[in-house]
Amino acid sequence: MRQRQTLLRFLALVALAVRGSPAPSMTYSAPAPAFTYDRESFLLGGEPFVMVGGQMDPQRIPRAYWGHRLARARAMGLNTVFVYVFWNLFEPAADRRWVGGDAQPSNDVAAFLRLAQHHGLRVVLRPGPYACGEREWGGFPYWLAKIDGMRVRSSEGPFSELARGYLERLAGEVRDLQVTRGGPLLMVQVENEYGSYGEDHAYTEALRDILRELFEVPLYTNDGGVDWTLKGGSVPGVLAEIDGDPRSGFAARDQYVTDASQLGPLLDGEYYTYGPDTWGSTSEHSTTAGDPERVAALVADVEYVLAANNSISLYMFHGGTNFGFSNGALWQNRTAAFVSSYDYGAPLDESGRTTDLYFALRDAIVKYAAPGSVPEPPPDVPLFAMPNVTLKAATALFDTLGDTTTRSINAGEPLPTMEDLDQAYGLVLYEHVATAAVRGVLRAGDRPRDRIIAYVNGVRVGVLDSTYETPANVTLALAPGDVLRLLVENLGRVDYWSRESGTFVALEDPSKGIVGDVVVGNAVLEGWTAWSLPLDEPPAAPAPAVSGSPDKVPVPAGSPPVFYYGTFRVDGGNGTVDPMALDTFLGIPDGVKGNVWVNDFNLGRYWLVGPQQSLYLPGALLRTADENRIVVLELEPKSSQDALASTTRAERVWANYPDTNYA
Repeated sequence: MRQRQTLLRFLALVALAVRGSPAPSMTYSAPAPAFTYDRESFLLGGEPFVMVGGQMDPQRIPRAYWGHRLARARAMGLNTVFVYVFWNLFEPAADRRWVGGDAQPSNDVAAFLRLAQHHGLRVVLRPGPYACGEREWGGFPYWLAKIDGMRVRSSEGPFSELARGYLERLAGEVRDLQVTRGGPLLMVQVENEYGSYGEDHAYTEALRDILRELFEVPLYTNDGGVDWTLKGGSVPGVLAEIDGDPRSGFAARDQYVTDASQLGPLLDGEYYTYGPDTWGSTSEHSTTAGDPERVAALVADVEYVLAANNSISLYMFHGGTNFGFSNGALWQNRTAAFVSSYDYGAPLDESGRTTDLYFALRDAIVKYAAPGSVPEPPPDVPLFAMPNVTLKAATALFDTLGDTTTRSINAGEPLPTMEDLDQAYGLVLYEHVATAAVRGVLRAGDRPRDRIIAYVNGVRVGVLDSTYETPANVTLALAPGDVLRLLVENLGRVDYWSRESGTFVALEDPSKGIVGDVVVGNAVLEGWTAWSLPLDEPPAAPAPAVSGSPDKVPVPAGSPPVFYYGTFRVDGGNGTVDPMALDTFLGIPDGVKGNVWVNDFNLGRYWLVGPQQSLYLPGALLRTADENRIVVLELEPKSSQDALASTTRAERVWANYPDTNYA
């Protein structure tokens, strides 16, 4: 009992002493946000962070080469990659079935982000829904054009809800790779250069709200560095940034953006290393090679940005390729269609090899990096060349029509467009059998969309080509029973339109094929058949000819398009050879215009006019233990051209030649 009383007295004295003593002072510091910014700086883990960035889009690069390209980015001194992704590749069909990385390896954006982090790079995501990027319709899926009331990049109609669905599914794939969760993703762009296009702030603010729901990292906008583009594109509560010339652009951002919720550190989100190429006999390749003044100007601008601790993204660091039919176009009162190569004159060329510009920019960037923090770039893998491959004329395009979607169009009914035929890309063939004699100039709809080859009774009689502001006239004389065929090629839907363009809003007019009546002289031709020719893959090689029969199809003068086939083998060293050691450039020097497939992969378009005269063939596409197959669709075969040669060279060929149809 006495012990218990003693203990109670002791505890009472302790309690009194504690009550009478001042409480100890304790300070707790909240952890710094993973990535944020103040008025002057980006902050990564609470420390100032300068983005030394470059644009590189995984869907333009073979999946097998992502690691190589990212390593070269880090070795040039970049610490961040800026990434477009393209809606039309994820939801290519009207059923909106999602095509992820399992079905299409280049769509595995999450894997690209993880690989970037592995190579010491951060990522800025540019998800659209509009991308531009010289891509077909700016990355929009073709089926949007089939929806009643559709206005892209608008708060009117169904566009915003469809865009939300796409963004939700994309975010589901990359959400766990945000910097807030230990990943490399720092920021997400709201739309893309919207201020050049419009002022529908209800649309951009709704898009901001969608992205806020889906992502935890900061959002930003990117617009041209002038007053009207910044006014149209900036969004309250979203960091406003510029592209183009950093000197005038940075000044414009701080002059014309006055809402404090849009202000922060300066970023030139697209500093152009050069530019894309368009088809045409007078369109030269964009390159800094042999232009030291241009290189010096680029270096000076990069140093101007970094010396002030501002941020930059080189557009492009590595352009890659618009494989297949994925290139876009501009409308300049003519169709300025982009070539398949997206070389862009970039520091890392289309094939992933370094250029003189790469090393000039690297020398500038390392001055602003911590000593020893930028790895040395390994030497380039030499390109590959092999003997010419002879391709035999084996199948006429018009002989494959039985395998395609067909639609009959009665008198008084409008001709179906490519979109009406549930077709995204490729060709559409229209056929009319004359019921009366007609004579005069051919007019195919409102305008050529985009290149129309006309045939009468199976013989090519002319080309209507919208790459010219004034396409050449094609004059016809049809007798009853004559068969007129019009083969229409989609050269690429318009991917960019600006309010300063001085033309109709071409981005809102994506229809391909024929829109309107076909007229010869003053006569409207009625009664047609249309065939869908998407060319998703080339037809299978024909069976070997029976004994004694010819092994090549005849190619008369003015022949319709012909598929040419050939095979070749390469030595892969029993699987020990680096696929990049088999990279090459494939040309069709005797061809006029067409497409090339290797092992059923569409490399892209060739066209005599240039400037692109060879197609990038990644070695990763080749089989080292089996035959490789080349298929060429030549749209304008020459008389008696029953064979073509394909060449492969260990160097790029750029050149221009006269257009044989318009010379």
